[in-house]
Amino acid sequence: MWYAQHPGRRTRQLVGDTSVALWVALWAALAVGAHRLVRLLARPGGGAAAGDARLDRAGDSAARVPFVGDRLEDALRGVAGAGGRLAGRGDGLLVDVAAAACAGLVFVVPTGFVLAVWLPRRLRWIRQAQAAHELAACEDGRELLALRSLMRPLDEVARTAAALPDSTPGSLAEGWREGDPDTLDALAEAELVRLGLDLRPVPYETAAPPVPAPAGPLAGSAGPEPLAAART
Repeated sequence: MWYAQHPGRRTRQLVGDTSVALWVALWAALAVGAHRLVRLLARPGGGAAAGDARLDRAGDSAARVPFVGDRLEDALRGVAGAGGRLAGRGDGLLVDVAAAACAGLVFVVPTGFVLAVWLPRRLRWIRQAQAAHELAACEDGRELLALRSLMRPLDEVARTAAALPDSTPGSLAEGWREGDPDTLDALAEAELVRLGLDLRPVPYETAAPPVPAPAGPLAGSAGPEPLAAART
């Protein structure tokens, strides 16, 4: 299960995933451009001054990027410095290593920060949603879902109790301990709603439809009597 069943939660997840994918693609393209610029700057002859100027302007623009602007600016200015030192040397291996290192810095610094924040939360939701979906589909899973709901922070448990008539966090805990069906259902539904899942998931196994009785003279015991009467 990759996305929530609730439309609002699913839309937010899709927007977040698309934004992260576009962010990674953007910096991948910039890293490829940085790699090419370093190799261009390292060529013997002209082009170094112009390339340095372009990277300096890129560094000024990168400084305005939220969260990682300072580090990205340092990385791009490092690219300019490396290109200037390599210009005219003609050392192919050194040029390749420097170009790959600069491209790696341009890509890893901004994307690593975003992925470090987004990816653990995304994977945690997927694990929790899959487990909750499986529990909701089995007959005795609601008790575990209700327990999970009670283990939430106290403010969330208080909001769950406020949505129920004549309920308090203490009465919810007591109802779970005594196995009260209404309390278990309310707590389990609160946990599913928190994850953006359907309140009534389709069970994995359904009962087989009844087989209709055969029609005709072989359907019951009354069939042989007309046959016997015909022979007599």
